[in-house]
Amino acid sequence: MAQGAQSGKVSVDVEGRHLTLSNLDKVLYPDAGFAKGEVIDYYSRIAPVLVPHVVDRPMTVKRYPNGVDEKFFFEKNASRGTPDWVRTVTLPVPGSTKNRDTIDYLVVEGLPTLVWLANLAALELHVPQWMVPPRARKPRTDLIVFDLDPGPPATIAECCEVALLLRDVLEQDGFAPLAKTSGSKGMQVSAPVSCDDPSLTSTYAHRIAKRLEADRGDLVVSRMAKDLRPHKVLVDWSQNNPAKTTVAPYSLRARPQPTVSTPLTWDEVASGEHLSFTSDDVLARVDEHGDLFADVLSDEHRVRLTKTLAGGDE
Repeated sequence: MAQGAQSGKVSVDVEGRHLTLSNLDKVLYPDAGFAKGEVIDYYSRIAPVLVPHVVDRPMTVKRYPNGVDEKFFFEKNASRGTPDWVRTVTLPVPGSTKNRDTIDYLVVEGLPTLVWLANLAALELHVPQWMVPPRARKPRTDLIVFDLDPGPPATIAECCEVALLLRDVLEQDGFAPLAKTSGSKGMQVSAPVSCDDPSLTSTYAHRIAKRLEADRGDLVVSRMAKDLRPHKVLVDWSQNNPAKTTVAPYSLRARPQPTVSTPLTWDEVASGEHLSFTSDDVLARVDEHGDLFADVLSDEHRVRLTKTLAGGDE
């Protein structure tokens, strides 16, 4: 627990790990008056449902040291100040724009690492659709994701309509999809898979995105070109590329308010109503419903993705 403050610093013990927290009163969300201490408090309280969704996943964070209205930076490589008890995993990064052969990724294994990152103003947590368990010989793809991004004037309401179309297609193929808000403009639909070849999830997701575009060209686009996107929802299948990440469930977003990437019920998606939730909203939802995204972690719902299901060489 806190052992007093000096020069804006507070010493705490988090599950046996000693941490020094600083500048807890620094406001990181000016419009909401939401300070760094509140960011740390949110991540501490949401950890029981957040950590299972990021454990064993190499993490990319977006840090906002001076708040959401100021400059930010992405951080993948563990910095020199990383405590020795924080797990890292060294992975190749072919084609790196920084001419690096490998990156020492951070991996969140529990509450202490989450609090340590929050103290660094790592507001947003982004993870890939694959894991690196401690004794695994190679990464294991275990999720497929469709990122739904509305092109103005389309909104999350149109994303909900597309999510329902996507749910029907995925369920027909044997998947158990779940939806969450992005915490920003759009939403994601994810499902658990078992896949030895990570290219198969991209192949399958691309095929489904093109199918939805063919069926509902008035609403759906599968191509990235900006001139195609107004009034429509981009079904971004490319987030399944092993080099890409998606915002983690329960992560804060760097918006004017401290909004959160929030798991939804399908009834909420069908209603298409108010689907923007702040940190306080999400803590209350978890108290009432538990983790609405828990089934993406379930082996019971995991579908074996094969070349046949992925469309072969299509």
